[in-house]
Amino acid sequence: MGIIRLPPIISSVKQYHKLHSVLSRKQISDVPKGHFAVYVGETEKKKRYVVPIAYLNHSLFQELLQISEEEFGFQHSMGGLTIPCNEDAFFHVTSRLNNSL
Repeated sequence: MGIIRLPPIISSVKQYHKLHSVLSRKQISDVPKGHFAVYVGETEKKKRYVVPIAYLNHSLFQELLQISEEEFGFQHSMGGLTIPCNEDAFFHVTSRLNNSL
């Protein structure tokens, strides 16, 4: 059996995909295990927050998710879960959740 050499174009494509996967992981890596990121806001400029996965089981947070589903369906323009409420309302819900967990 001989050695098969890949043409430079195929090698470059593989390097591109490897680099892309590393960069994608870096963007996600700032979310600690057991948490997920959400985008919150009513305007075009939304803020990103990292919240515990345990919030998903709570009825208050599920109400926010229902609002999000009604507004966006499953096509979120930010690429992640977007919650269309003002930040004060989000802080109110998450502070109540923090006290109950």
